[in-house]
Amino acid sequence: MRNPLQDQLLKAGLVKKAQVDKVAREQVKHRDGKAPPAPTDSQREAERALAERAERDRALAAERNAQSREAERRAQARQIVATHQVPRQGEIEYRFTDGDRITSLLVDATLRTHLSSGVLVIAKHGDGYALLPRVAAQKVRERDASLIVLDHGAGKAADIDDADDPYKDFVVPDDLIW
Repeated sequence: MRNPLQDQLLKAGLVKKAQVDKVAREQVKHRDGKAPPAPTDSQREAERALAERAERDRALAAERNAQSREAERRAQARQIVATHQVPRQGEIEYRFTDGDRITSLLVDATLRTHLSSGVLVIAKHGDGYALLPRVAAQKVRERDASLIVLDHGAGKAADIDDADDPYKDFVVPDDLIW
């Protein structure tokens, strides 16, 4: 069954029968859904909005995952400090700098020598400080380097390699009591 407009165009000789049949077949295909309909502007806009939202959600999920991994690494570092800390005792004050503050810990002579030689390291532990063996300090440094406050053994390799240092002949002892 043809459209009355198509019949009029055919009678007037403006179109051929093959053209009318072709248009009729395309209309039937669209009506029956055999051929995929061309996406409209609103459909394209909706698909674009969905893609943008999915990309934004992926970026937010990646950021949340990175933050949770970082928090997990910091928690692991705090746990290492708590489990590997060396007990402190003594009456000798060992002074060191933490950022822009000068702080002191009470230690005995052996702990003081271990600290100055780099065998022990001072790390933040809660509101105070803890003494850690070098092996545990390396594990803490891998996870959260901001917890390490004082490490005399870490800078020795860098000092040896620096040949341009004008003060290399003037060595300041690490066990200097202030």
